[in-house]
Amino acid sequence: MRISMLRVTFLIALVATASACARMNHIGKAPDFTPQTESTERVAMVASGIPEAAPPGRASDGASLWSAGQASLLGDRRAMKRGDILTVVILIDDSAEIQNSTSRSRNGSESLAIPDLFGVPERINQGITDGASLDSAVDLNSSASSGGDGSVRRSESLTLRIAATVVDVLPNGILSIEGSQEVRVNFELRELLVSGYVRPEDISRQNEITYDKIASARISYGGRGQITDVQQPRIGQQVLDAILPF
Repeated sequence: MRISMLRVTFLIALVATASACARMNHIGKAPDFTPQTESTERVAMVASGIPEAAPPGRASDGASLWSAGQASLLGDRRAMKRGDILTVVILIDDSAEIQNSTSRSRNGSESLAIPDLFGVPERINQGITDGASLDSAVDLNSSASSGGDGSVRRSESLTLRIAATVVDVLPNGILSIEGSQEVRVNFELRELLVSGYVRPEDISRQNEITYDKIASARISYGGRGQITDVQQPRIGQQVLDAILPF
């Protein structure tokens, strides 16, 4: 038992130390940006894959004003390969209101009387207390009722634009995209992350795509810094909330 308590204490101290190290990064100064060299977007841009060979007879397209390449005057500039960049438009203005009400009731009654049973009730009635009788041998009544009422009200509004990078092209042509954006204001760092899968044909001619056309969309808008640290419970309180049964 003592060894188990020591292990728990050691784990709590380890978690607290890790959390403290994360907070030490921006004590007395603004939080640091995430290094761009560690992002999957940069990896996709650096290793964008082997370029496709030009079809036969198209060797002179590079000198033509009407070539079909992305760099041409009338070329398709939409993202289509690993390392390309497109704009994700996040415009969320959702509201929902749900209200439910249920009611249920039940009544039941059972009665059994035996005023004459070969004279047995009369003989029993003579031997019991005055006022008591066996004429109504069984008399049962029951009732039950239940009711419930619930409501949900939610409202969300978010308008953002972020540049995302094609990090992979799946075998069926679907594009896997990831994007990140960090804005530091004073000692608070606001962070926007987006990822998901898009069809190339859903990308507009302006090289933009709305969030509702992203499959498995993961959108995160938060931050870190001194204000966020104050709003979060201390690590010890979080650990106690997780392990205390009451």
